[in-house]
Amino acid sequence: MDTSGTKKVVVIGGGFAGINFIKTLWRKPGFEITLVDVNNYNFFPPLLYQVATGFLEPSSISYPFRKFLRHKSNVHFRMGKLLKVLPDENKVILSNGQLDYDFLIMATGAESNFFGKENVKRHAIPMKTLSDALAMRNLLLNRLEEASRTTDVELKKKLLTVVVAGAGPTGVEISGMFAEMRQSIIQKDYPELGHGFSGIVLVDGGNAVLGPMDLKSQHYSKEALEKMGVKIHLNTMVEDFDGETVTFKGTEPIQTKNLIWAAGVSAIPFDGIPKESFGPSRRLVVNEFNKVTGTENIFALGDTCFQNTDSSFPKGHPQVAQVAIQHGKLLAENMGKPANQWTRFKYNDKGAMAIIGRNKAVADIPKPKLHFQGFFAWAIWLFIHVMSLLTFKNRLRTFTNWLIAYFSKDQSFRMIIRPEEN
Repeated sequence: MDTSGTKKVVVIGGGFAGINFIKTLWRKPGFEITLVDVNNYNFFPPLLYQVATGFLEPSSISYPFRKFLRHKSNVHFRMGKLLKVLPDENKVILSNGQLDYDFLIMATGAESNFFGKENVKRHAIPMKTLSDALAMRNLLLNRLEEASRTTDVELKKKLLTVVVAGAGPTGVEISGMFAEMRQSIIQKDYPELGHGFSGIVLVDGGNAVLGPMDLKSQHYSKEALEKMGVKIHLNTMVEDFDGETVTFKGTEPIQTKNLIWAAGVSAIPFDGIPKESFGPSRRLVVNEFNKVTGTENIFALGDTCFQNTDSSFPKGHPQVAQVAIQHGKLLAENMGKPANQWTRFKYNDKGAMAIIGRNKAVADIPKPKLHFQGFFAWAIWLFIHVMSLLTFKNRLRTFTNWLIAYFSKDQSFRMIIRPEEN
């Protein structure tokens, strides 16, 4: 432990929770902060699907950590992967060294949950990282190119059929994006393919599209997607996927090479943290101050933690950006005060929203209870997402790209860019 008066704080993960924690804490005296992340940039997960479909370039939703930290003299960055936590020694072992800490902040987010389906994990297309988004863009563009030259009717159908697993916001948004691309962009770029994607199928194990949202949002989204040509199969769970065929429980299989996985997430476990500290979906169980159960100076934020001390959310908070942001800000505020003055976390639910397509979106505001749909909800979605980006440059670039795409019904980031194969 540091005895000089300055406390060493190690933050693992530079997503919504980690960045907002650092933005709040760095101005407070008495802390030396080190941010650790496997990437050297922050990125904005809600817009990954727009990079994956070529509507945004990666730099629109990402920003280098070192540039962000330039004028924060008490904050340092280490690119590396967390391998093990040594709570008794107040150390973390990284892929490229080790760090001592007085306080350890786990803000590692979540990863795709394939529910033990190894074939699905091997062959499906995930949507959790910027690398995933770029890989998906390359893959789908390659499949369009292959479909444009093959004479095999069955192969062409497999290449042009897309199954999206998970009817939450990500699944709805990417299904809507594919439907719009089919109606405009693909017909222009690939006239030999006609309507492009021959089938867009959205499947979910639940009984509604956008299950956690208001019934009005659910009905509007389902009807809008169906009008755009998306086939929706509810109460339908993916059983297996071998790269050629998606099989389901209780319904006919679908022949396709493209299964996009947006069906669930789980936290990332780390060696060294007591087993009793883990709860549902491998999330770290925390108290009302986000301290991890069974530890003295380890805290967890956002998607990686399970907090059931909030009376409004006895089954834990949803794994959404606003929870992570509020966790990060409050813990940083608390750490600047004596322990007996800490404020308990209570989530301020600001609502939920999802975009379906051009001029089509839904938004639910809980306080006061309001529901919006159509163009107004679409405008709210655009504003919130632009303003949530990390820097002004990100906001300006993204808004400009959207403005051009809106009036031209087109976009220009459909390049297949990959490292040279040796």
